[in-house]
Amino acid sequence: MFTKIHIQHIRQMFILCFLLCISSSHPALAAGVLRLSINPRAARHSISPFIYGINTYGMDDRQFASLNQAIKPSVVRWGGNTTTRYNWENDFYNTGNDYYYENIPPDRSQLPHNSTSDRFVQRNQKAGIQSLITVPLIGWVAKAKTGANPLEHPYNCGFKVSIYGAQQSTDLYDSDCGNGIRLDGSPITGNNPTDTSIAIQPDFVRRWVTHLVSKFGNSSDGGVRFYGLDNEPGIWRETHRDVFPGYLSYQELLKRNIDYAAAIRQSDPNAKILGPVQDGWTRYFYSSYGKYPDATAEADRNNHNGMPFVAWYLKQLHTHEQKTGQRTIDYFDLHYYPQATGVSLSPIGNSTTQALRLRSTRSLWDSSYVDESWIKDTENGNTAVQLLPRMRNWVNQYYPGLKLGITEYNWGAIDTMNGALAQADVLGIFGCENVGLATFWGAAAYDKNGNKIQPELTADLPIAFAFRMYRNYDGGGGKFGDTSISASSTNQGQLAIYAAQRSQDGVLTLMIINKSNTALSSTINLGGFPAGKNAQYYRYSPANLKSIVKQADLSISNGAINHKFAAQSINLLIISGSTNR
Repeated sequence: MFTKIHIQHIRQMFILCFLLCISSSHPALAAGVLRLSINPRAARHSISPFIYGINTYGMDDRQFASLNQAIKPSVVRWGGNTTTRYNWENDFYNTGNDYYYENIPPDRSQLPHNSTSDRFVQRNQKAGIQSLITVPLIGWVAKAKTGANPLEHPYNCGFKVSIYGAQQSTDLYDSDCGNGIRLDGSPITGNNPTDTSIAIQPDFVRRWVTHLVSKFGNSSDGGVRFYGLDNEPGIWRETHRDVFPGYLSYQELLKRNIDYAAAIRQSDPNAKILGPVQDGWTRYFYSSYGKYPDATAEADRNNHNGMPFVAWYLKQLHTHEQKTGQRTIDYFDLHYYPQATGVSLSPIGNSTTQALRLRSTRSLWDSSYVDESWIKDTENGNTAVQLLPRMRNWVNQYYPGLKLGITEYNWGAIDTMNGALAQADVLGIFGCENVGLATFWGAAAYDKNGNKIQPELTADLPIAFAFRMYRNYDGGGGKFGDTSISASSTNQGQLAIYAAQRSQDGVLTLMIINKSNTALSSTINLGGFPAGKNAQYYRYSPANLKSIVKQADLSISNGAINHKFAAQSINLLIISGSTNR
């Protein structure tokens, strides 16, 4: 570090310099003091309101109402493995590999009223939240059980012991439903998909969208605004292998996207469509595979000039639009779960894991951050994910104009301050990097033995307070700004900063995240923003994990704020201008 220097002298020595919203780490400018800077005139762009979304499939009305009141999500996604075979006509879905490939009926208490999907949209519409509906592309949906007690066990399932023989594991509540693995460890093949499912074509989706439009209005008139092209198709051969055991090729996945998107647009031409919804890093580069990367997958990629699957996919969709005038997708949508051990969908872990969790958010943007997981050895080796710049570069090169979507992500430890810090950092990055839509995956997670290792998202968890800091910091709907501006820290890894201005009142909002275990002193240069004398100050920290606490206002002097930010804290400063811009 530099020796201690008077702050006025520092201002004379350094020219304000910014790299978009996020800067690389630099030595601190004074002993024990980090320098934060903003420039209200630089790197300005709108922050999409749809980056503050969540997945709530299966969440009951009480939980949803509480969560909505707390974090005020902008968009809610109907997604996950079970939506791949959801049948809107009979309200059954299939659990796939998640739970013995069983067809699950609707909640008895809801029949014969609206379907689960109808109630999902109705609930969102009533709350003023946009809906994102996942439509099935796999070609099969769950059939209803017939006969006596259709809503009770035994259910239709993909690998009945009575048909396919003894298996390694069966449902605790139905010993006839197995996991599809024989006692010798070999997978059952050649089963009949019609044991559980009905074959569908794109018209099935067209009729569903027609139904939703008739009931809720079209996408331009308060109805369902977003549709996702299935869920993680690259792993159908695992999650839904009872109906799709084979390889999903580049060409086949492209064709399904084109055909089913056209069906959606027949019923709602202005709806926004997201694709290809691949599950993670390796399926960005291969459409599918058995073992990474098997010979079939390698041959398929080589037959397409060695292009990563998603790059080829974007290029083909762009060509299709130019030739036909028909647009397939509006959002380039991928899922992203950091792969470092113990981070995503995991409990807090030890101090090493906690530091790794906070460090790994760099994989979203930093080209110098070599991933601290098996990913580092993929592709050409020494690999940096740099997810959002990478996605943007693919779009710019192959299909200009598409927006970016991340409809599943999770950094783990959602019931701890460590997870809240990571989530606050991720939301800041999404706004800074101009993501168009993002929905957090907050379902409960279990280990291989069935033990719960992550609770489901609820309003009282620390991670919900990370959302609140951006969406409802004062309990009265107070929000972080909607126009991103340039912000930098001399050590973004310790004291991260994100800045935005609110268009409605010109107020400057600064989100400052102390990721370290010690209080950090900082000088915040406001870059000529015509601030008043004080900044309102809200903080979420381990001192009170059940509340965002309004602090005493911070004084502003000579265009700067000096303050020591508490360890492991998320801090929001609200600065009104002496004359608003």
